[in-house]
Amino acid sequence: MRLSARVDYALRAAAELAAAGAGPTTVGELAKEQDMPPKYLENILLQMRRAGLVRGQRGPEGGYVLARPPAEITLADVIRAVDGPLANVRGERPEHVGYRGPAESLQQVWIALRATERSILEEVTLEQVASGSLPERIRQLAADPAAWD
Repeated sequence: MRLSARVDYALRAAAELAAAGAGPTTVGELAKEQDMPPKYLENILLQMRRAGLVRGQRGPEGGYVLARPPAEITLADVIRAVDGPLANVRGERPEHVGYRGPAESLQQVWIALRATERSILEEVTLEQVASGSLPERIRQLAADPAAWD
């Protein structure tokens, strides 16, 4: 699985917003805390706003806040907001890609891969990431030495 810089920045900014609580956080503060380019981050936050994940507040006390409680926003929600569907092949959903001959079963592999991604990314919430209290299943998967190879 390859995550784009856009997804990485979006997830890091979302975790910062989850940790910040109810008060707004400026793009500058988010960018500084996570060492990200502010202009690039602003575009990402606009995409997240369009997806209903964050709200922008104008004025001297302005900034961004999560639009829903962090326990209700999964990593999959953030990824889909900035990058589209979780798994695709050449820009297509796996069920729309067809193969012939010996490669025919690859479609099933891509669909299984997407299902596995979903099972993890739809389970983990921003609250869990921000608090460091990941689900036990996720911690066990990450603790396996083979996962680090």
